Order: sequence, then C-alpha cells, then structure tokens
Amino acid sequence: MHMADALISPIVGGTMLAATSSIITYSIKKIQRDDSQDKLPLMSILGAFVFASQMVNFTIPGTGASGHLGGGMLLAILLGPYGGFLSMAAILLIQALFFADGGLLAYGCNVFNLGFYTCFIAYPFIYKPIMNKGFSKRSLLGAIMLSSIIGLQLGSFSVVIETLISGKTNMPFSTFLLAMQPIHLAIGIVEGTIISAVVSFIYKTNPLLIDNHSTRVPKLKMKKLVMVFAVCTFIVGVVFSLAASSNPDGLEWALLKTTGTAEVSSKGIMYEKLEWVQEHIAVLPDYGFKNTEEEAQVSAAADAAGTSTSGIAGTLLTSAFIAIIGALCYGLKVLKLIPKNH
Repeated sequence: MHMADALISPIVGGTMLAATSSIITYSIKKIQRDDSQDKLPLMSILGAFVFASQMVNFTIPGTGASGHLGGGMLLAILLGPYGGFLSMAAILLIQALFFADGGLLAYGCNVFNLGFYTCFIAYPFIYKPIMNKGFSKRSLLGAIMLSSIIGLQLGSFSVVIETLISGKTNMPFSTFLLAMQPIHLAIGIVEGTIISAVVSFIYKTNPLLIDNHSTRVPKLKMKKLVMVFAVCTFIVGVVFSLAASSNPDGLEWALLKTTGTAEVSSKGIMYEKLEWVQEHIAVLPDYGFKNTEEEAQVSAAADAAGTSTSGIAGTLLTSAFIAIIGALCYGLKVLKLIPKNH
C-alpha cells in the first residue's frame, strides 16, 4: 500500500506531509514524557522486523495479487501508539530514501495510511476496548483480527480518497474502491493471523508487555525478547524475502484492474526532481542491485543476492535510525531535567 508520487498532487502530498509531521512531533513529545527508555532496544528491533516483514509478499489465492504485513498494529500493541507511529514513520522513510519504495511526495500519505489508522484508530478504539474486558486467547485473536482488518480497510480507503482528490488519474471512484477494499480485506485477514501468532508467543514470556505496555518488564526477559526478534528479523529479511511473491501487491493489483496498468506516471518538474533524487539516493532500488542498460538481464543468483543484501542493509539502517531517534528523544528529556546552573 505504498503510494507512488504519480498518484497524488503536490497539494495533497504537502497537506498530508504537514499532518503526518504534526503527529510525529506530538508522538515525540508523548514518549519523552513517558518513562519508557527501557523499550528503546525493543522499538529499534521491532522497526527492523517490520521492515523485513514488508519485504515478504505473500500470494492471495485466486486473485493474482499479493500482500505483505503492514505492521502498524503489531507496533502499536507492543510499543503503544506513539512509539508505534514513530517506528512506522522511520521504516517508511528508510524504504523511500534507500530502496525507492513509496514516493517522497507521497511519504506523508503512506505514513498516515499505514500508521495513523492502526496506531490511533484501530488500537485505542477497537483493540483496547476488547482487551479491557478481560484477557483470553479468544479475545486476543478477535481483538487483533478485527483491529488489523479495520485499520487496513481505513488505510486502503484513504488511498482511494487521496488519489481521487489529487485528480492525477481518470480512475472511476467506485471501480477503484471496489478493487481496493476486498483485496485489502484478504490481506488484513492474513496480517491479523500473523500478528496474533507473534503476540501470543510474546504474551507467554512477557505478559506485562501485552497487558499494559509496562516498562517494568525484567531486563533479562526484555533482552531475550530483543534477541529473539533479532534472529527472526535476520531470517525473514535474508531468507524468507527470497520466496516473496512476484505478483503485484494490493495497490498495484487494484490499479491494474482499474486502469489496465500497475504503474501510473505523472509529468511535471516536481515529479521529475523527486524521481531524480530517489534514483541517486536509493542504493538498492526495488530491493535489488542497480543495473545499467547493458545489465538488464540479471541472473537468478544476482537477484537473490540483491534481495538478501537489501534485507540486511534495510534492517540495519532502520534499527539504527530508530535507535538514534529514540536516543535523541530520551537524551533531550534527560537534559531538561538537569538544572541550568549545572
């Protein structure tokens, strides 16, 4: 559900970037007020895990489409809405800059669509009320499944609205909507199933982390959890990514059904400049090695090497970036506590 720049107008892109930036600023202030420094390692490795998971597209049977884990609900459940949203913003920035996945103009839209609805709508208004009634395996599965589906449905609907308002394409609203919503319903069901399995596993060893985002989880248990996610991130990013489906993802599939092509182009100086920036910054475009025109035919081994390299590079970049952001946030918090005469 990573939107390309060609789908949106500069006005929509700028407006959504301003809205997303405001939420990022607010989220930073909120986590600075919380005594949650102990969660920084988990926040860092979870961001890397979601990055790796988003590389693995799974086939949606009978459709010719594929989907991948959005990860917003998983981040919100384990980190809270503010840490979850910041992690998603970091993940999508790394993807856009170094892997040309999602447009730079569309960055605000993508963070909002994948992060806002899961962290600030589905999590507090669907997941939490269900779980507050009492924990059980059935309630956990129901809460995660329902919130994952609704969060993704809202995000995909937002893509349709942002595209419509931008007026960059002549796609009929109803046709695009009827293509987007069902395919993302199927993706949401798979995502809910995956997140349920992950959260259930974590609950067995760190129940406080699931119940109330407690920062008082024993350090040894937190360290073990971080190590488990580190190993899983490596396996997913380096190994599972090689088996990713080559079918178009949900958004590309909907565009194909609506317009006859999965790629939409848009002319204009801004679009050309932003494309130029991505071409020069993205060291591993589309999660593979850059190829010259003479190297158009890439061997299977080289393609696999590019994918695995992207998995390693992306997870390390994401993990480091989130760690730096978190360290700066908590560092600023510490500095505020130091008296000026010191």
